[in-house]
Amino acid sequence: MLEPSVVAALSAVLPSSALLTRPEETRPYECDGLTLYRQRPAAVLLPDTEAQVVEILKCCHAAQVPVVARGAGTSLSGGAMPAADGVVLSLAKFKRILTLDPLTRTAVVQPGVRNIAISEAAAPYGLFYAPDPSSQIACTIGGNVAENAGGVHCLKYGLTVHNVRRVRGALITGEIVEFGGEALDAPGFDLLALVNGSEGLLAVMTEITVKLLPKPQRAQVALAAFDSVEAAGEAVAAIIGAGIIPSGLEMMDRAATRAVEQFVHANYPVDAAALLLVETDGTQEEVASEMAAIERVLKANGATEIRVSKDEAQRLLYWSGRKAAFPAVGRISPDYYCIDGTIPRRALPQVLTQIAQWSSEFGLACANVFHAGDGNLHPLILFDAGKPGDKERTVAFGDRILELCIEVGGTITGEHGVGVEKLSGMCSQFAETERERFLAIKAAFDPDGLLNPGKGIPTLARCAEFGRMHVHRGELAHAELPRF
Repeated sequence: MLEPSVVAALSAVLPSSALLTRPEETRPYECDGLTLYRQRPAAVLLPDTEAQVVEILKCCHAAQVPVVARGAGTSLSGGAMPAADGVVLSLAKFKRILTLDPLTRTAVVQPGVRNIAISEAAAPYGLFYAPDPSSQIACTIGGNVAENAGGVHCLKYGLTVHNVRRVRGALITGEIVEFGGEALDAPGFDLLALVNGSEGLLAVMTEITVKLLPKPQRAQVALAAFDSVEAAGEAVAAIIGAGIIPSGLEMMDRAATRAVEQFVHANYPVDAAALLLVETDGTQEEVASEMAAIERVLKANGATEIRVSKDEAQRLLYWSGRKAAFPAVGRISPDYYCIDGTIPRRALPQVLTQIAQWSSEFGLACANVFHAGDGNLHPLILFDAGKPGDKERTVAFGDRILELCIEVGGTITGEHGVGVEKLSGMCSQFAETERERFLAIKAAFDPDGLLNPGKGIPTLARCAEFGRMHVHRGELAHAELPRF
């Protein structure tokens, strides 16, 4: 519960309808897309101007109240889970596209603008915004920047960090800051890249300038079936090894394919052990040439069936299945846990084989659907939170997958972020000195650790709790470091 003086200060900034404190009002904000972890906040704030955001941050800084910025709540790492003694700063009302300039191919948008809305607004000018997470109809650009989201076309067009020119926001003190600019480069350190993927730990975004691209003349997708996930994994490596950079290269195993087909009816071959979706785009000539090369590689690497989209409707149908994979799996299981790790492409067959073995060991079904082109895995572990022991086994299974990602030379996250979900993985992946540097960067922006506390960067104390660091004589090293 907030102190009455804090409530009074916030009430001077916001109308009563934008300051939520009753349990029935705040409970919808107790978690994001990762429902394994929940915490009801002391209050939810709904500003609609930058000036209000500034005043809110000043109030919270003065009273030392934690602040968790929140967009659409589609995060899958617990990055928007509230602090019990803090407030949720919702940016849901910041949903205006401020400017769209077809000459400079940029758009200035507020953080609450939905990802797909940018491309819809740019379409009349023959432009589009490239990063396209599967949740693009709901997720917001502010959250995309916070997590450095990717999508099915990130292999060719890059992640959010490659498509953002400028971010404007406010520090916990209320000071307005800007990262990047309208030019292609900016003087000094590349703080814009630092803000992308910073998970709300450094600043609260209020305005974002994104890059727009010309819409390709044509796009075509090949759907290829394989009789083993290992063969599909080898085909992925062969496509890249042949010098082909598809605009999209996605993979699904049989469990994911069957769940999707029941939901979307995309005409997928449900008996295949694995499917690849390989898309190329560009001019008519570029697409024809590259698709012919893709088909040759797929055939040479054991594809049992290849279907190439005949028109735009069929292309979108094939992609609709991949983009609906998460909700499709949600229809066949009471709960599912989506893992997000990245591995070298060469390790795909090894990792997928090991996941299948662990699925049997833990007694939990696992559907695999992921961005094969850049090795970003999304295993979906199916479980029942109402069944004793299921949640604990699911978390243990997920932790083991992330540990394997590290072992084969990958990382614990590709686009979902660390949040609260992967703090133990951070202790495994990064040495103590590296984590100290992360904490120092955090402290440079937010010395009191009020922005999204307990997320992203594990403290030395947390790593000791996870059993992932050496504790000498019962004392933590560097006890002077902040415990955010």
